[in-house]
Amino acid sequence: MSIKRVGVIGGGQLAWMMAMAAKSLGIRLVVQTPNITDPAVCVAAETIFAAIDDGVATEQMASRCDVITFENEFINLHALKCLAKRGICFHPRLEALAPLLDKYHQRCYFDRIGLPQPEFISLEGEVGKQELKSLASSRTPINLSQLEFPLVLKARRQGYDGKGTFIIKDSHSLQETWNQLSNQPVVLEEFIPFERELAVMAARSVDGEVVVYPVVETQQEEQVCRRVIAPAQISPDTVAEVNAIAKTLLTSLEVVGVFGIELFLTSNNKVLVNEVSPRTHNSGHYTIDACETSQFEQQLRAVVGLPLGSPQMHCPSAVMVNLLGYESSQDDYQQKRQTLASLPGAFVHWYGKTQSRPGRKLGHVTVLNDGNSVQEVIEKVESVWYG
Repeated sequence: MSIKRVGVIGGGQLAWMMAMAAKSLGIRLVVQTPNITDPAVCVAAETIFAAIDDGVATEQMASRCDVITFENEFINLHALKCLAKRGICFHPRLEALAPLLDKYHQRCYFDRIGLPQPEFISLEGEVGKQELKSLASSRTPINLSQLEFPLVLKARRQGYDGKGTFIIKDSHSLQETWNQLSNQPVVLEEFIPFERELAVMAARSVDGEVVVYPVVETQQEEQVCRRVIAPAQISPDTVAEVNAIAKTLLTSLEVVGVFGIELFLTSNNKVLVNEVSPRTHNSGHYTIDACETSQFEQQLRAVVGLPLGSPQMHCPSAVMVNLLGYESSQDDYQQKRQTLASLPGAFVHWYGKTQSRPGRKLGHVTVLNDGNSVQEVIEKVESVWYG
C-alpha cells in the first residue's frame, strides 16, 4: 500500500504548489510553518504552527505522517538526525542534505565527485582576517589563494533569492562586506563572466531511477530570478553535459526527491555548477503548465514511492516570468492578474501573500509559446505587470 501522508517542513509558495499536486494524487499533506498567513496554510490538510527548525514540532508532525520532506533548507539538521535514529523517514535522506546546507561544504562535495565548478575558498576566523590584512597592504596584483578580483562572496548558510550574495571588486569592499556580515564564515568564489545562466530540475526515485527535465535558461537581475525560458537554446552536447551532471549528483547522494541545479555556461561552452537546491525550485515552476509531470507532483511521487512521471514538455516552448513586488503595499493586483490571464497561452499563479514589497515573489505567470519570439512574450507580460 502506497504512503498517503506526507509532512512538509516549510509552508511557503513551494509547499502551496505541492499541496495542489497532493490533492490530485490523493495524498494528505501536513505542513510545519510559523505563520497563519503563509501560503500553504490555506490548502494543507493540516498545519503545525512552529518555526522551521523546531525539532519538537517536527516530531509532532511525524506522528501524523508516513514520510517528511522539505520546502527549504533552513532546518535543524541535528534535531532531525535524532528523529531519524528513532525511525522517522525523511526524503531526501538527511545524509544527502548534510553536505549541501552550507555553501562551502557544497562546493567541497562537488569537488569530491568531480563536478565542474568555479574555484573557491572559505574565509573564516582569525586566519581570514590576517589574509585580508595582507591583501590591503599588498602592492602586487590582488590575489587571494589564487582567486583574483572580482570575486563572489556568499554567506555559507541562510542565503536565497540573492540574499547573502555579493559581487566584490576589491580588497576594501571585501573587508567592508565581511564586516557587515559580522565576520561570519563565508565562501569566496571565482567570478564567472558567463554567456548565460542555466538550470535543470532532476528527480530520483526510491529505487534509483533518475529523470531529468529540459534544461532551461534563467535570467537574473540583482541575483533574483526574473525569467525562465524553456527549453534553453543550447547545443545537444551542452544538454548532455548538464544531464550527466544532474545524474551524477543525485546518484552520488542517493537522494529521493527533486533537486534544482543552477549552472553557468561560458562563452567557450564550458558548463560550471553554480548552486544546488535539494528541493523543488523557482526555475522549475514552468513544469506545472508546460510538462507532463510538474516538479511538485514529481516530488510527491518520489517520496511516497510511486513511479516517476514523464518530465517531457507537452508544448514546443514556454516562458515563466516571476511577478516580483515593485512597491510596498497591501494590493492584491487583481486587475493586473486578470489582464495577464487573458494573454494567449498564459497561466497565472498567485501565491496569496498579503503584503507586497520590492523584490518579493508574489506569483508567476507561465506562457505556453504560440510562435511569438521569447522577447515578445516577456515584453507583453512585464509591460502589464510593471507598467
